[in-house]
Amino acid sequence: MSMEADGFAGKLFQKLIISKKEPPNVTPQFERNLEQLQLCEASQLLIEKEEHLFTDTTDDQAHDETTEKLAADRSELKELVLQTLKQSLSLGPEDVNTETLSSAVKAIYQEEEQDQRWTLSGQTPPAWRPCGWKKLHDSVLRSLVEGRVADIFTPSADQVDQSSIQQDVHSMGKQLIADLVWVAHGIQRCYPPQMDICNFYAKTYHQTFSTSLRKITDLGLEDGDCTFVLRWVNEYYPQIFKQPELAGHFHTEALGKLLPKELLDPLEEQYLSKRQIELMTYISQILEEAEKRWNNGEEPKKEDGCYISPVAYDSIQLINGMVTGAGKVVGDPQKAQSLTRELGVFMQRFRHFQDNVMRQNRANSKACVKANLGCVEQFRDVLTKNSYLFPADVQGDCLNVLTDMKHSAHTYLLKPVHKVLKPQYRKLGTDDWLNKPVFDSLLCSIKAQIQDLQGSPESSHQELIGQFHRDVTVEYVKRLLRGEVKLKEKHQQHQACMVVKDNADSLHHTFSKMGSKEEWLKEILLQIAEVLTLQELPAIQMEVASLGSSFPDLSVKHVSALLKLKANLSKANRKLVKETLRAALREINVADARPFFSKVQVR
Repeated sequence: MSMEADGFAGKLFQKLIISKKEPPNVTPQFERNLEQLQLCEASQLLIEKEEHLFTDTTDDQAHDETTEKLAADRSELKELVLQTLKQSLSLGPEDVNTETLSSAVKAIYQEEEQDQRWTLSGQTPPAWRPCGWKKLHDSVLRSLVEGRVADIFTPSADQVDQSSIQQDVHSMGKQLIADLVWVAHGIQRCYPPQMDICNFYAKTYHQTFSTSLRKITDLGLEDGDCTFVLRWVNEYYPQIFKQPELAGHFHTEALGKLLPKELLDPLEEQYLSKRQIELMTYISQILEEAEKRWNNGEEPKKEDGCYISPVAYDSIQLINGMVTGAGKVVGDPQKAQSLTRELGVFMQRFRHFQDNVMRQNRANSKACVKANLGCVEQFRDVLTKNSYLFPADVQGDCLNVLTDMKHSAHTYLLKPVHKVLKPQYRKLGTDDWLNKPVFDSLLCSIKAQIQDLQGSPESSHQELIGQFHRDVTVEYVKRLLRGEVKLKEKHQQHQACMVVKDNADSLHHTFSKMGSKEEWLKEILLQIAEVLTLQELPAIQMEVASLGSSFPDLSVKHVSALLKLKANLSKANRKLVKETLRAALREINVADARPFFSKVQVR
């Protein structure tokens, strides 16, 4: 026999000696305890009577009568304990006697300990042992919670527009919150810490709420109800335990989701598919409105002197709001990206619209394209800065479309400008070009054309001017490499060098003043100028190698055309310089290099 059993036997033996002398009469005190709802004390009296009774077997008839009375008293006590447990939630907090509840909880634990003592004693226990009041306690509370969750409130004024499912879920949630607040700030004080009553209630409410939701979802949900249930599962319910009244009282990590994955997945698919269709419909309507305004001959609105289009701004607001909202509803921002999986189709439609605008070249086409450049920039910004809104492949495809749109818009807007400048372009690289008035005339024409390029938002205009700057520089180099001027003498080469440097400074100053940030273009012209003036072969080789290192799209054909300008450079030396370029290019990583010479066509 264990030490605990020996101790229990000794205790029973001691009580037996006393009881033979003075049998306990507990009935009057027991009745007073019940009347005063001192349930712990009443339980203790019955336990003492039980211990006395089941160690004194001298009078079988008296024993049986006393046993029946003890069983009846225990039954009466049990009913009061259970009633107290039920009233702990069914009554309002102001009507619950926490002292009575504490006494009932202590009585339950006393009975649980008495069950254990009988088990350890190895002796034959009374018929009511083990009584299992702890299991009964848990069962009663579970039934109590199930009943309260099922007891739906009458819808409040703010619920009248909700469906019956939404009203039921809302009411269950409202009941859960109210009860858990009372558990955390009232009932918890009536239980010992080891009972962990807060988390018992949280788990019980969670399981009950989950069971109710499963029954609701099994029947299939309309789109509105589907959204409502998902918001409760993924957004509202997790926030409940973060409320100030509840925070810190419950271990919510152990609760998990209100619905299992096999039920959540189809609901999320239903919701996301519906929202994806809605998003594409909304932004398509925005684009259709822009197309309609253009077809009606309207120019885009102006703001601070710039043409603006609502296509990008309105679409981005919808995309950001709907995808962010969907991320909360399904509890996963990455899943919400599926709303934008068809965005590439929208961008293709946007590009088709712009292509049509440029192809028809109506009176309002330029203004429309300038406004579109602002849209392109806005879309590009949100795709790069808010990439969490888009699947990676969609982001890449859309950015490619936007780049194409920007380049085609630049080409469209700059084409008439280059047409006007073409007569001046033709004089570059000729004998007349060595005279300053030729290039000054080109600069004047460039400045005159700038007015026609105004009207895009500032940063878009800056990019347009940067493209104009690149185009003029490409045209300059292309005309120079045509070799219409032959520089036979050293002084001619030096003069050409000074002209190119002066032109580089003038172009840089003019376009910088207009808004261009393409400062690197000046360096190309300055390096070309150095090649023109250098006379020593090693120096020429080093300069060409440096130019190739800076711009790996520099080809042997480009260098050949440049060296032919230096009419006094022998064919053999030109060959050596070209070999130097080839060697330099083999050691260069061209991945991140700016393209320039690839746009310069040479004969």
